[in-house]
Amino acid sequence: MSIHSSKAPEPVGAYPHAKKVGNLLFLSGVGPRERGTKKIPGVELAADGTIASYDIEAQCHSVFKNVKHILEDAGYAWTDLVDVTVYLTNMKNDFPIYNRLWAEYFKDDPPCRTTLEINCLPTPIAIELKCVAAKT
Repeated sequence: MSIHSSKAPEPVGAYPHAKKVGNLLFLSGVGPRERGTKKIPGVELAADGTIASYDIEAQCHSVFKNVKHILEDAGYAWTDLVDVTVYLTNMKNDFPIYNRLWAEYFKDDPPCRTTLEINCLPTPIAIELKCVAAKT
């Protein structure tokens, strides 16, 4: 069953926010954009649409909020997350900040996590999460 959140930003392609299979919920890649706009918290764009500067902390807070929206709209909770793949565009500079925020958001029993550096994402963002949640 496909899940389309009423609170998370609209997908940038032809895919649902999530797909429910049995007790598992698979989220499509989630970035920090805001619903109904092209605004990306913490991002300053140059005239050509490239990133002039960004605040990874603002993007982390926003992407976590968007994941929570999708989980809630699907009937899941933040604590139902079991596996998260994190894509960063600048591991050296952004990982320490992201890692600190992760520890704040997941104080007890965090999900499994893999963090990868990639050279770009489909929109001018510096972080994207790919998540799996499970109802136990």
